[in-house]
Amino acid sequence: MVTKTIFRKITQMHDELELNINEVYDDDKDMVKLAEKSLVLIDEAIRKVKEMISPHKFENKGEEIHFFKKLKPQFISKFIYYCTILDVESHKPNAGSKAMKKYYEAEQEKLKKFYFEQSEFYSYYRREATYLDHKIFVRNSYDLKMKLSFGFYNFDTSFTTSHDHLIARFMASQHFDQYLKKQIENLSDNVSGKMVSPLLWSASKVGLIELVYALYHMRCFNGGNVELSEVIKFVEKSLDTDLGNFHKTIFEIRNRKQGPTKFLNLVSENLNRHFLNTEGE
Repeated sequence: MVTKTIFRKITQMHDELELNINEVYDDDKDMVKLAEKSLVLIDEAIRKVKEMISPHKFENKGEEIHFFKKLKPQFISKFIYYCTILDVESHKPNAGSKAMKKYYEAEQEKLKKFYFEQSEFYSYYRREATYLDHKIFVRNSYDLKMKLSFGFYNFDTSFTTSHDHLIARFMASQHFDQYLKKQIENLSDNVSGKMVSPLLWSASKVGLIELVYALYHMRCFNGGNVELSEVIKFVEKSLDTDLGNFHKTIFEIRNRKQGPTKFLNLVSENLNRHFLNTEGE
């Protein structure tokens, strides 16, 4: 099987995985159960990816780097994220808001420590640098002068490079940081009372879902390191609205006879008309 075909299948698998995880969010609000169910789905997906990649010989280093730097971390980061959620939520104290806030803040401190320990490579990651890619994202190619994981020699070399796991940890940590901030914010809301949104969505809810889904797929939120269900929840809370079964709505949008971008087309046409009418003002 050629690499392009494999990459296309892996991308489809990732899209399906995200939809399946979002459906779990709809079915269960208990974060422990949600994490457990999500991990089963993610583990199954990773095993399939591994079966495709482990025996595969890439045609060039560029393809291999792309997989280990961009594609694989998308799956592994989800596994790390939900493992962390499961650990944190299953061990949290049965206490009041102040104690819970301290508990989550302690987790934030752990994240800061991790970023500090990996500051050099994190800078490489954030700058989207490439000058080391041929060493750290190619199988059986690494530099012992660089900082490596203690468990490096326990890795499956057919499915692992020296630094792809760190990329996944960065992605998971960004996602987890947002989760912690949200939990702390919710605790603060419980103490001070919920703030009423000054804005109300007055167009169709289908249009709002179409807009949010488009922005989500452009990775406009957290660089793509966030689940669709969390984006939907934030929009619902911010605009004081209920978007209902958004998965069903997205399916209906995707299969509309007039095309999936009806609302986006109206937005574009309206904005263009506005600028044309205001030229010279």
